[in-house]
Amino acid sequence: MFTLESDLMRTIDWNEESNSVVLVDQTLLPQEYRVIECKTLSSLCEAIKSLRIRGAPALGAAGGFGIALAASLSGAKDIEAITRDLKVAAKALKSTRPTAVNLGWGVDRVLKAVSDAFDVQGIRDIALQEARDIAEEDIETNKLIGKHGAKLLKDGDTVLTHCNAGRLACVDWGTALGVVRSAIAAGKNIKVIACETRPLNQGSRITTWELMQDKIPVTLIADSMAGWAMRQGLVNSVLVGADRITQDVVFNKIGTYTHSILAKEHEIPFYVAAPVSTFDFKGWEESVKIEMRNPDELRFSGCEQLAPKDVEVYNPAFDATPMENVTAIITEKGVFYPPFLLDEVLV
Repeated sequence: MFTLESDLMRTIDWNEESNSVVLVDQTLLPQEYRVIECKTLSSLCEAIKSLRIRGAPALGAAGGFGIALAASLSGAKDIEAITRDLKVAAKALKSTRPTAVNLGWGVDRVLKAVSDAFDVQGIRDIALQEARDIAEEDIETNKLIGKHGAKLLKDGDTVLTHCNAGRLACVDWGTALGVVRSAIAAGKNIKVIACETRPLNQGSRITTWELMQDKIPVTLIADSMAGWAMRQGLVNSVLVGADRITQDVVFNKIGTYTHSILAKEHEIPFYVAAPVSTFDFKGWEESVKIEMRNPDELRFSGCEQLAPKDVEVYNPAFDATPMENVTAIITEKGVFYPPFLLDEVLV
């Protein structure tokens, strides 16, 4: 039976002693594994914006813990005052990553939970408990996604994945990589091809690192190699996560759309693994703001200059994959096939 080889903490959690949010600083991987504390809302917002904490489910937990942190820090003496403080905190948290829907979902869920509280301390207690519930449920949800998705993988398969949709993108276990983990736990021999994933190399820095921690076979390739790997018969399926799923498209890290076209051309299944909280049931592609990253992320690699400092850069963090390119969407409620009727996910 497959078990995790690594002894790592959850990606994000609450420190009871210091009343702070603790998280794995993903910007330091793979050179260093470090857990940092966010004792202020501004430090948590910086951690979200700088991708110290990232991944749709993990951002949902970050949004929840962010409101709990704001409630803990508020010096308000009455419900009206603390409610104002929490609304300000909610706006600040949501503005950090506009494309990832889970962040706002986590914020709003905790705000709704505290709306019936009778006093300030009640708001603080409920906010923290609701944030903890989000974190606990995320792990359970990912295990269910993994269970459903594992049935789609055959013994001996090689899965190509993009960005990082593993335990570090969640509170634990993972979505796309959670499917791989669950398939291996069921006794299947599964290998992974990880694309480096521009612009911040989440695939090379994070996906390969966490799979190697768990002794799961992984091979790193450049994003531009995916088509050739498929043509060579090295890929049995493509399996990715998602940051937002609307009525018509799947938003994920830039490059996902290209992989979907290549998979379709080579008649390879293209699977998306995501919790229901990632679905935007009212949204469409044109209604979603795509986050633009700092141009220097492409001009430089660390301190090493890769391009002229004044070259024009187009650096969106996400792209949109049309539903007609998606073979199936794997959720905690099961596997859904086209035509995708998002209302069915709620049943």
